[in-house]
Amino acid sequence: MSGASEGTGGQGRGRGGAGGGERSGRPAAAGKGGRGEPRRDAQGRTRSRGRSGAGRQFSSQAPSQRSRSADPARRVAFEAVRAVHAEDAYANLVLPPRIRQARLDRRDAAFATELAYGTLRGRGLYDAVLARCVDRPLEQIDPPVLDALRLGAHQLLAMRVPAHAALDATVALVLSEIGAGPSGFVNAVLRRVSERPLEDWLADVAPADGSDAALAVRTSHPVWIVRALRQALAAHPGADADQIEELLAADNAAPVVNLVALPVDGGEEALARVIADGAEPGPLAPGSALHAGGDASRLPGVREGLVRVQDVGSQLTARALVAVPRESDASERAERWLDLCAGPGGKAALLAALAAERGATLTANELAPHRTDLVRSALAAVPREAWTAHTGDGRRIADAVETPGDGYDRILVDAPCTGLGALRRRPESRWRRTPADLAELTGLQAELLDAAVSVLAPGGVLAYVTCSPHVAETTVQVQDLLRRHPRLEQVDAPAALAEVALADLGLGGAPAGAGDGGADDGPPAEEATARTAQLWPHRHGTDAMFLALFRAPAEGQDRG
Repeated sequence: MSGASEGTGGQGRGRGGAGGGERSGRPAAAGKGGRGEPRRDAQGRTRSRGRSGAGRQFSSQAPSQRSRSADPARRVAFEAVRAVHAEDAYANLVLPPRIRQARLDRRDAAFATELAYGTLRGRGLYDAVLARCVDRPLEQIDPPVLDALRLGAHQLLAMRVPAHAALDATVALVLSEIGAGPSGFVNAVLRRVSERPLEDWLADVAPADGSDAALAVRTSHPVWIVRALRQALAAHPGADADQIEELLAADNAAPVVNLVALPVDGGEEALARVIADGAEPGPLAPGSALHAGGDASRLPGVREGLVRVQDVGSQLTARALVAVPRESDASERAERWLDLCAGPGGKAALLAALAAERGATLTANELAPHRTDLVRSALAAVPREAWTAHTGDGRRIADAVETPGDGYDRILVDAPCTGLGALRRRPESRWRRTPADLAELTGLQAELLDAAVSVLAPGGVLAYVTCSPHVAETTVQVQDLLRRHPRLEQVDAPAALAEVALADLGLGGAPAGAGDGGADDGPPAEEATARTAQLWPHRHGTDAMFLALFRAPAEGQDRG
């Protein structure tokens, strides 16, 4: 993931003029609206290009009335959105430090967060609306200007911001952060946006005709993701394709921050302080809490690493791996665990703490050195003797000098994936991923799973986890793994989650009388799918985490 960046990034022309012409977002002076007409009316208001055939319009304020400085909350949101679009940064990484640097209070921090995240989530819809309000393709507008228009559209259509305040503040933002040139253009475009309520715009740009294309615009998702999620709902037990609108709506809802207290010395007390500070006890996972009060880094215990921000779905999948009994061998040595793809360290921290409780040790493996550093930081609150951090390609884990000769007793493969299950927390991901990514990612997932099987100790347990419900990354991947390794026993993942959850997840489980896998050709596809577990934002309030569990043959059995 990209780290935080300074400045607004990618503006190219700085705070002075935006360079003129089509690229700047300024209307070009040409034809009837060119040099033959005055640039200002009698009150000094600048004119701006109207829609094709609609003539010129004048700004609502004289120059002397306009603010030329952006308020801090909107500037922070703008900088975060620019970093996401110009530098491929992640909003959850670049926004919090900017909020702290600007010293925003809770109210302004909440405003900046909603403005940035809401703009990123709603980009598809806002672009469709903006395209109706300008007479050129959006790609011909300077990216910083286009991002300012998106921020203004979100305030006008989806936030409780008066239209005049949204217009004035966005123009001030443009004047302060981009330059005077595009300000009239932004003012005119956003005035057109403000002329109609959201429902009228929806009827115009995405008529409710039941098509995936219209639903994609209405819910601001790429069409391919709408179709993939509909297919996933139909494929996973306990869900239904008719829930697609509920799922897409959940993707667009601002998520409550999920917290987990590590089961280490001081963790329980830190959780109690967090709850006393306004968080609520989590209803699904032990030692968890829900926080809706702004920047979680300000909470007691979070900076010390005793309490961590982690989706409850991730918490449950890590605990489920630990809860599954392994087939013990003759030795009484302490168990050795492996997190094969540990960065940035969320699940690894919880696993390491659970390992310390049980006298086990965890090896946290990560490919990139800088991400290994993040893992070490995440594990800092866990007793040092309970874990080691290793940098290396997970596909080559069998060759690592740290790998024990008789393998690991528990292995987590939290594989790189499309991230379609975390779109509410990483709204920019929906616009970055394409169907073409699937081939590379599913190939990598298969290689990582094969590598994990090669170092799984006899009787050991393997958890395959993705933050995606896409069938190619979940049920199809499981079926292919069982075909490649037919002696693996598939464990009932819904039952494992039910054992560690505090409430009924409604996941069902393997059908009564079903075997435990192990047939030469693997279990039937329906049975293999029934033994997997899929969590959903609209049903469980979690990310759409997928879990499949496997157990290696005991000592002396053919491992396949």
